[in-house]
Amino acid sequence: MSTDYDITETVDVKGLNCPMPVVKAKQAVDSLESGDVLAVIATDPGSMSDIKGWASSTDGVELLEQAEGDEDGETVYRHYVRRTGT
Repeated sequence: MSTDYDITETVDVKGLNCPMPVVKAKQAVDSLESGDVLAVIATDPGSMSDIKGWASSTDGVELLEQAEGDEDGETVYRHYVRRTGT
């Protein structure tokens, strides 16, 4: 899958379930500069609503896109989050 985003950092949380995808995303986004984009790759279907909810309730974080796809016979959820503040 290709995106129009310049990905600054990618967090692979495949195999981890709630709340770890959000925890790992928060840790990673905290170290980014404003305007940087974080890609989170997960296998937990709950990550779709979890990451969306976290991004909408967190100042300085913008959810750009979420996508569901197949990777090596496994459903993978990709989340793209932009750091908008400090």
